[in-house]
Amino acid sequence: MKVAIVYATTTGNTESLANAAAEGAKAAGHEVSLTTADNADSGETLGADLILLGSPAMGAEQLEPSMEDFFSGIENQLSGKKVGLFGSYDWGDGQWLSDWSERVTNAGAILAGSVKAQLSPDEASLEEVKKLASA
Repeated sequence: MKVAIVYATTTGNTESLANAAAEGAKAAGHEVSLTTADNADSGETLGADLILLGSPAMGAEQLEPSMEDFFSGIENQLSGKKVGLFGSYDWGDGQWLSDWSERVTNAGAILAGSVKAQLSPDEASLEEVKKLASA
């Protein structure tokens, strides 16, 4: 199975989750593509069996700008795709992830799950994202 992991990061917290996801997918024997949103190839991402997208919460609970640009570019092509989401936040309750999950399902994708971490990921969130990537 091919797993595409595309993420944006500002402080390294979401990158830690992305690296844990890659570790979990590789441990499960999956082929992994790991890249940042500003360098991601939409065709390669959409060709994966599982697409994992990660972004920190920015501003008023919004996606990081490079992830918003990347996601907006593939959003109307996600129908029937299996998509998982992850990211980190500082304030609030992580509403950005709930909003993003809704966008994914409204696009017709199959939401595989979501993982959020407040500030630095703890062991529980790292294990959770590994599990999401190994499914």
